[in-house]
Amino acid sequence: MAEPTVKELRERLDGLTLRDAARLGRRLKNLRGAGPEKLRQLARQIGAAETLVANRRAAVPTITYPDLPVSERRRDLAEAIREHQVVVVAGETGSGKTTQLPKICLELGRGIRGTIGHTQPRRLAARAVAQRIADELGSPLGDAVGYAVRFTDQVSDRTLVKLMTDGILLAEIQRDRRLLRYDTLILDEAHERSLNIDFLLGYLRELLPRRPDLKVIVTSATIEPHRFSAHFGGAPIVEVSGRMYPVEIRYRPLEVPVASGAQDDPDDPDHEIVRTETRDEIEAIVDAIHELEAEPPGDVLVFLSGEREIRDTAEALTGLRHTEVLPLYARLPTAEQQKVFAPHTGRRVVLATNVAETSLTVPGIRYVVDPGNARISRYSRRLKVQRLPIEPISQAAAAQRAGRCGRVAPGVCIRLYAEQDFDSRPRYTDPEILRTNLAAVLLQMAALRLGAPPGYVEEFPFLDPPDRRSVRDGVHLLQELGAFDARGAITDLGRRLARLPVDPRLGRMILAAETEACVRE
Repeated sequence: MAEPTVKELRERLDGLTLRDAARLGRRLKNLRGAGPEKLRQLARQIGAAETLVANRRAAVPTITYPDLPVSERRRDLAEAIREHQVVVVAGETGSGKTTQLPKICLELGRGIRGTIGHTQPRRLAARAVAQRIADELGSPLGDAVGYAVRFTDQVSDRTLVKLMTDGILLAEIQRDRRLLRYDTLILDEAHERSLNIDFLLGYLRELLPRRPDLKVIVTSATIEPHRFSAHFGGAPIVEVSGRMYPVEIRYRPLEVPVASGAQDDPDDPDHEIVRTETRDEIEAIVDAIHELEAEPPGDVLVFLSGEREIRDTAEALTGLRHTEVLPLYARLPTAEQQKVFAPHTGRRVVLATNVAETSLTVPGIRYVVDPGNARISRYSRRLKVQRLPIEPISQAAAAQRAGRCGRVAPGVCIRLYAEQDFDSRPRYTDPEILRTNLAAVLLQMAALRLGAPPGYVEEFPFLDPPDRRSVRDGVHLLQELGAFDARGAITDLGRRLARLPVDPRLGRMILAAETEACVRE
C-alpha cells in the first residue's frame, strides 16, 4: 500500500466535518517534512473522520412535509437559502416555519459537514420543537434530531439538527469562536429581540465574512423583518402566510359601568356621572369561558402573567363540566408539558404564560382569552435593580395572541380591556437591551469576549445601540464592584460574577458572602 502524501491528505480534508477539517488541517500544516509514521497516523485520523461523515450522511431520514403554509413555499425558500448566505423568513405564528425550515435545509444537503443549529428563546420551546421534528422524521429524539438546554443535553455524533436556547449558542461562542460545529444556523423568533438574540445577530454579522460556508436563517413574525434584512446588508426576505381563519375580537374590559339607583346622589339628579367598578381578573376569565360555551366546540387558550396566576385561575375553573384544565409554563415538568399536545375528547382550557404567544403552537385552539398583560423584565433606574413588573402588552403582542385562535377554524379572541386601551398601547415591545441594566449587559459581553473594552457595546453592531451615558455609568459601576479593572478589562472576580444569573450588585454580595463564609445567612 502506497504511503500517503501531504497533498493527498489535504485533498481529503474537504470531505470531513468543518471542525475536523480545521483541526486536522492545522495538524497537517505542522507535519511538513515529517516522517511517514506521522503521516500514516494522521491518515488514520482522517479515515475515522471520513467514517463519521459517512455515518452522518446515512443518518439523514426520509423527508416529508405536512400540509402547512410554509410547505407551499419550500421551493422559494430552498432557492433563497442556496443562493444567499443570509435569508430572513417572515411568517405568522403557526405557518410551520419553525418545524419545516430544518427539513428544507436537510434536503439541500446541509447538516452533514456541520450541524444545523436551531435556536429558540425558551427551553420549553426547544424541547417541544425537537420532539416534533423528530416525530415528523420518524427518528428517536437524540439521534438525527437532538436538543440542548441548560442542565440537559440530548445530542450525539449523528445529530444533524440541534435545537437549543439562544443562551446555549452564546456560551458555545466562548469555546468555538468561529462556530465550526455548525454549517447552518436558524435564529427563531428573532422579533422577540431578547438580549441573547441581539448578541447573536451582532456577532454573526461580524463572523459571516470569515465563514463564507455558513448559512444563517433569521425567522421573525411579520414584525419589522426589513430591519433584520438591513442589518445583514439587504438579505432577501421570504414571506410565509399563516393559515388564518377570521378571528372575531371582543372587548370585555374589567372596568364596567354600575347602574345607579333612583336616590343615589342628590348632586347628580340627571345621572350624568358614569360610575364604574373593576372586576377581579380571574372572575372576568371565568365569565369569558362561560361566554365561549355558547360557541361551537373548541379549545380555549388563556394567557396569564405567571405561575401563581395560573394556579389561582385553575382553582377557579375546577367546577367546569366536561372540561380539562391544563397549565403550560417553562418550569413545568416535561411530562406535564406534553399533555398539552396529546389528543383528547371534550373541551380543554390551556392556561399559559406568554411562552404560548410565539414559541409554541398549541393544537386545536379556537378561542383565546387575553387579559392584556405580561411580566416584562425592566431595569428600575430609581431602585437600581432589574424588576419583573406586570405590564400591559404591546399591540404586536396582542395581535400574536389573537392569531393563536384562527388556525383550525374561525375563532374568537376575548380581550379583557377596552378598545381605546388597545389603541393607546405602543406598537411593539421595547428590545430587551433598552430595558436592561447595562452593567449586566457589559459584564456578559466581557465574559463572552464580544466587543472591546472599555465600552464593549460602542463598536459592537447592535440593532439598537444603547446610549453612551448609560454605557459609561455601567462601566463605572462594574469598576466599583471590582468586576472591571481601571482599563475596563474583565477581572477574575468579574468572570465569577458573570456566571451568576442575578443583578451584578446582588451577585457581588453573594461572592463577598462566600469570602466571609456566610452564604447561608
